[in-house]
Amino acid sequence: MKKRLIGAAAGLATAAVASTAYAGSHSISACLITKTDTNPFFVKMKEGATAKAEELGIELKSFAGRVDGDHETQVQAIETCIADGAKGILLTASDTSSITPAVQQARDAGIVVIALDTPLDPADAADMTFATDNFVAGELIGSWAAAQLGADAASAKIGMLNINVSQPTVGVLRNQGFLTGFGIDLGDPNKWGDETDPRIVGNDVSDGNEEGGRRGMENLLAIDPMINVVYTINEPAAAGAYEALKAIGRENDVLIVSVDGGCPGVRNVADGVIGATSQQYPLLMASLGIEAIKAFAEDGTKPENTPGKDFFDTGVALITDKPADGVESISSAEGMDLCWG
Repeated sequence: MKKRLIGAAAGLATAAVASTAYAGSHSISACLITKTDTNPFFVKMKEGATAKAEELGIELKSFAGRVDGDHETQVQAIETCIADGAKGILLTASDTSSITPAVQQARDAGIVVIALDTPLDPADAADMTFATDNFVAGELIGSWAAAQLGADAASAKIGMLNINVSQPTVGVLRNQGFLTGFGIDLGDPNKWGDETDPRIVGNDVSDGNEEGGRRGMENLLAIDPMINVVYTINEPAAAGAYEALKAIGRENDVLIVSVDGGCPGVRNVADGVIGATSQQYPLLMASLGIEAIKAFAEDGTKPENTPGKDFFDTGVALITDKPADGVESISSAEGMDLCWG
């Protein structure tokens, strides 16, 4: 397993905000539609897209769901972008399969649709995808956790904190990657929660935020208060899980692992709150997406996928201050030089 590190860098009415690009003075317009406008990952993605749009002279409008999983608001945003005559849409979909009819409407209208971070289902429903390999991100933290436990991994008690309901999206990819890295046999790889390994205490949901992480961790501890490994979908959920563990005095004897690589999460690695996290690069995804829209609008060209994958892999690196043999990683100090948020 090798890291590929690239060191580059509520509702529709309130979420539809034009960027500081000069509205009306550009021949190319684009839309950014994210899952929320509060998660630091999507905040940084918006910053990257806005900066690149201003650099390239593109008018950018940004939209977001009320919460992670707000599919209908994203559909409304696509309809608005079609009506506005956008040349391109950058999309992080909350529901990767249900969004495809709206995406097809946009493509039928001559709009290039580029998925960021979250591949659609099927992946070719979008013209292009710029994303972390989320399965690999999960696999890295799973392998690290298993290596930290050594022989005790065979008797681990694992709590799984996901985003929300199981569906083919980043939540499933990270979950299934973690289990694979830890050495647990999967059930259906397109969903989480059907594994039969007795080491899995249970799965709960977090909505990808701190409060949800705390609540989900409390639910898992009610099943088994001796959980000693916690997988979290992202770093806000990890912070919430830590608070729930701290409330019962177990914050120092549980391995918490996560995915994101935002600056608050990397600081939590340095502080010992999170044992390891897989860092991804939203600024790069967004800037590449804007560049692709401009190229498509000007001459119809599209970027190529990473060889062997159905998307362009923007890289991932494991961050930990407790390196494990056989699992390539960088320190939290190195991670702070690359973090976002």
